[in-house]
Amino acid sequence: MSDVCKNVFEAILKYGHDEDFDPAINENFLPTDAPAGSSEKIEILRARVERGQPLWHRDDRVDYAGLTGVIRPRE
Repeated sequence: MSDVCKNVFEAILKYGHDEDFDPAINENFLPTDAPAGSSEKIEILRARVERGQPLWHRDDRVDYAGLTGVIRPRE
């Protein structure tokens, strides 16, 4: 294994913890407009971890403004 860990999982395998892992911020680290908890946001977070990037981008969506959702009638 090289000295540089590609993602947090490699860091844990190498060091037994993630304290030495330094996420990479590069041109592929882009903000998302996906709402929290959505399958789109979860997929973006998964991909960020896999690429060794920070989970959170400072320009990620932080609210639900402008979104509409399905309303289930009460039974």
